[in-house]
Amino acid sequence: MSENELRWDKLLRIRTSGRDDSHADEYNFPYEPTPYCVLERLASKGYIGKKNMLVDYGCGKGRVAFFLSYQTRCRSIGIECDKELFDRAISNKESCASGNRTKFMSTKAEAFKLPDEADRFYFFNPFSVTILKSVLHKIIKLSYVNLKQMLLFFYYPSDEYIAELSSIDELKPVDEIDCHDLFHNTGNDRERVLVYEL
Repeated sequence: MSENELRWDKLLRIRTSGRDDSHADEYNFPYEPTPYCVLERLASKGYIGKKNMLVDYGCGKGRVAFFLSYQTRCRSIGIECDKELFDRAISNKESCASGNRTKFMSTKAEAFKLPDEADRFYFFNPFSVTILKSVLHKIIKLSYVNLKQMLLFFYYPSDEYIAELSSIDELKPVDEIDCHDLFHNTGNDRERVLVYEL
């Protein structure tokens, strides 16, 4: 684990490192936290602020919710269907510096009822395209109620995700946050955050 990963976990008073494949299946993919250096870059772009509510799908131990709430002052909701990972997120919330601006729901993404205020959505390939379609349908429905700008962030997007996103008329690509330079494997074109607007 890099020094930056350790530093942020320590600063936020959480433990979010380490991949977890124990409950992965064909629909729900393994837990792997978004690197802090990617979250730093996303936070610096100004897309998320204190007036926003972020939903992190497949939040795992809560890193994205805790970090972005700390850095941008937004409110965050983490959605996690794996009970063990959800329990770790709740445990982290009790000690976290930004715990009062975060909450977590133990539910399947497709069953989660979006709050009307939700306007930012984060995905790190948490589940299959079948589930993604259902989740996107709910977000699109919400956009007819919530008249604010709604942004969706896709880190390290798979080809299947990109194909699905490009097939939806309501979604417009607005930015590609390049993250190649943050890692040694600079030839990997998936090291980016795609930003879509509804």
